[in-house]
Amino acid sequence: MNKTHIYCVPGLSASSKIYEFIKLPKDTFEIHYLEWLIPQSIDETIEHYAARMCETITEKNVVLMGVSFGGVMVQEMSKIIHPKKIILISSVKNNKELPKRLRLIKTSKAYKLFPAKSINSLEDFMSYAFGKKAKKRIEQYKIYLTARDELYLKWSIYNVLHWKQTETLSNIIHIHGTSDHIFPIKHIKNCINIKNASHVMVLTKASEISTIISEQLSQNS
Repeated sequence: MNKTHIYCVPGLSASSKIYEFIKLPKDTFEIHYLEWLIPQSIDETIEHYAARMCETITEKNVVLMGVSFGGVMVQEMSKIIHPKKIILISSVKNNKELPKRLRLIKTSKAYKLFPAKSINSLEDFMSYAFGKKAKKRIEQYKIYLTARDELYLKWSIYNVLHWKQTETLSNIIHIHGTSDHIFPIKHIKNCINIKNASHVMVLTKASEISTIISEQLSQNS
């Protein structure tokens, strides 16, 4: 039996360790973990960066899975390698699903106030952009935030705010928590809801997410 290969991209600044509680049947699925690359420059396009992320993918007809900003990245990667499915966890399908607060930060260029020299700067940005509840959720996530390079942090925040995708791609399975304070559910369309789950549900609701992924991919195989 041929296995389905799933390539996983973590959330902004996180390591692939955030997927440690996602468990799928090993006789059916093979999971590969991708880590963030250091941008070649602050001006590297997200399209060029996505192409570099795809370089280690050797199989055809794979599944791409991403959490939060990793969900944005796998959608950009999908335009290059054309996977059979894209799985988004706690993410957005187009820039219309971004909260108004982020759009205001982009317009005002307030993101330039944050030097991004450390993870603490990222936390300050999260608190400013999403409020204190969001910062509390990031605290839960902090041990997984290992991508601390200053250039990477600046590049990532810029590309979250300036993502150009306006239409939803096909072949997406979107799993989202109803208590997500980063990307509120009220802005999200056509997703599988997990009740009372927060933005870090890949950690706190991993069993439920694993079941959904397995069922959805089995139905679409």
